[in-house]
Amino acid sequence: MSRQQFGFLAGFLLVAVWAAAGPGAAGLAVLAGLVGWLVVRVLDGDVAVTGLGDRADAARRR
Repeated sequence: MSRQQFGFLAGFLLVAVWAAAGPGAAGLAVLAGLVGWLVVRVLDGDVAVTGLGDRADAARRR
């Protein structure tokens, strides 16, 4: 599946959920998708969770 096809499918599904269940459910669906995407990125090793923690600690110290 190309990026354009995936983008079309994601947009279509978002509008379908919005139409069927309302904007709150559509927002929760997007949030769940983003969390799932982040979990897969961490499991694949593309995102280091320890690096995110270091950044948060540095921001608190300022």
